[in-house]
Amino acid sequence: MDALASTGLPKLPKLSEGQFAELEKELVLRAAEHGWEDQRWTVARIRAVIAFKFRVDCSMAAVWRLLHRHGWPRQSPARFAVEHDEQAVELWKKDVWPQAE
Repeated sequence: MDALASTGLPKLPKLSEGQFAELEKELVLRAAEHGWEDQRWTVARIRAVIAFKFRVDCSMAAVWRLLHRHGWPRQSPARFAVEHDEQAVELWKKDVWPQAE
């Protein structure tokens, strides 16, 4: 039963609500406006902005949890690559993959 006892409150978020509101304003700007070559916001880039703007060091997981907690969606590709060949994938799964096991 001792092992199930609480060890205390969970860690508090590293950014306050006000700081997160400021971060959101920064994220509305394009990533290129912060010095990156393209427009993609990645967790690593957001982590760098947090470190620069707020002088707070967060892990990648902490940044992801922070974004998730505030309702930011996980980004994923909108479509397959042009080179994607579903028939070739199915053939590979059927013929090559079983041999690799």
